Amino acid sequence: MNRPTLPEAALLHVRVQPKASRNEVVGFEGEALKVRVTAPPADGAANAALLGLLARHFGCPRSAVALVRGHKSRDKWVRISGLFPREIRQQPSIRESRS
Repeated sequence: MNRPTLPEAALLHVRVQPKASRNEVVGFEGEALKVRVTAPPADGAANAALLGLLARHFGCPRSAVALVRGHKSRDKWVRISGLFPREIRQQPSIRESRS
C-alpha cells in the first residue's frame, strides 16, 4: 500500500525588522523571507513575536515553529514542522494589524 509522504520540516531563512509599525510578512528578498514585528529585540520578545506570526501565516500550531539559529541576530533560521520547503514560497504575503 502506497502512503503519501508527509513532510518532516522546512528550514527557512528569515530577516527580521523589530520595532516596526506593524506585524507583517513582507515577502521574499532573495533567499530570505522579510518579516516585520512590533516587539522590541529585548528579552526574546521579537523572537516570540516572529514565531507566532509565522505560525499564523503558515497555518500551523505555534509548537511547529522553532528558532534554530540567530537568537540575537536579524538574520535567523526557523524550522517549520509539517511543511514541505516548496510550500513556503507558495504562501502569499500578509499584513496584520498591530497587536
